Amino acid sequence: MTVEEIRQRLGRFGVWLAPATLLATPISVQREQFGRIERLGYGSLWSGEVPANSSADGREAFAQHGVMLAATDRIVVGTGIANIRLRDPVAMHGGAATLAEAYPGRFVLGLGGHGGDRPLSLLRDYLDAMDAVAARRPSEIRYPRVIAALGPSAHRLAGERTDGVHPFLQPVGHTETARAALGPDKLLIPHQMVMLETDAARARGQVRATLFSTYRNVETPYTRHYRRLGYGDDDLAGERSDRLVDAILAWGDEEAVAGRVRAHLDAGADHVLVHPLAADLPATVDHLERLAPLLTA
Repeated sequence: MTVEEIRQRLGRFGVWLAPATLLATPISVQREQFGRIERLGYGSLWSGEVPANSSADGREAFAQHGVMLAATDRIVVGTGIANIRLRDPVAMHGGAATLAEAYPGRFVLGLGGHGGDRPLSLLRDYLDAMDAVAARRPSEIRYPRVIAALGPSAHRLAGERTDGVHPFLQPVGHTETARAALGPDKLLIPHQMVMLETDAARARGQVRATLFSTYRNVETPYTRHYRRLGYGDDDLAGERSDRLVDAILAWGDEEAVAGRVRAHLDAGADHVLVHPLAADLPATVDHLERLAPLLTA
C-alpha cells in the first residue's frame, strides 16, 4: 500500500488499548469489544506489548494483534509498538508479513523500544536487517512500517527508512513539530490519552498516580524529550505543576476531549489514536461510544 492508500483506509480516528487492559480481559470478551469498536466507526485498533523491563507477563504482540484482526472485518490493526528488544529482525518481519498476507491492507507495523546507548544506530541496524530478510523473500506481502519517533534525529531516520511515525503520549505541539520535520509524504499517527472526567483533581490525580510516579527522580527518553519541549522539574514531578499533565491528558466532557483529539489533526496528524483511561475493556469501549458521535460520524 502507498502512504495515500493507508491514509484513506485509516480515516481520521483510531483506538489505542493498553496491553495491561487486554491482558486482564479474556479473549472471548476481547472479540466482542473489538467488534463494538469497529461498529462505532473507528478506523484502526492498536496496542503494544508489556515493556521488556516489566515483571508482568503479557500476550505476545503478533498473536494479540492477530486476535484483533480475526475479530473484525475492515478495521486497520497496528502494533504500537512491537519492541525490537524482544524479537530479532527475522521474527519481526516474519510476524508482520504473515499478518499482512492474511489480512491484506489491514496491518501496520509500529516499531520501537530502541532506548539505551546509541538508540538510533540500533534501530537503523535493525531496519537494515529486516530489509535484508525482505529482500531474500521478494514474494512476501509488504506492509506499512512506522517507528516510535520523538526527536529530530528519529524523525530524520523515519523520513529516510520508514512510512512514518507513531509518537506516544505527546502534546499537540509535538504533532506540529513532527509534521514539519517529516514533510507531507509520511504518516503521522499520534496517540492521545483521554479521560471523560470533568473533575480536574480526579482526572489529573489518576495520571499523577500512575504515569508520573515513573518519572520521579528517573531520567528516561521521555523525560529528556519533555525537557527538550520546554518542561522542567516541576512539570516532570507532576506534583507542583499541571502543565505537562494537561498537555498529555485530554480530560473533561465529550466536547472538550473531542476538541483536543481533533487539535492533532489541525496540527498535521493523519490519524489520531484515542486512548481512554477506564477501569476495564468494556468501560473503555463505553467511553469510545460516548465520543463516537463527535469523532466518527
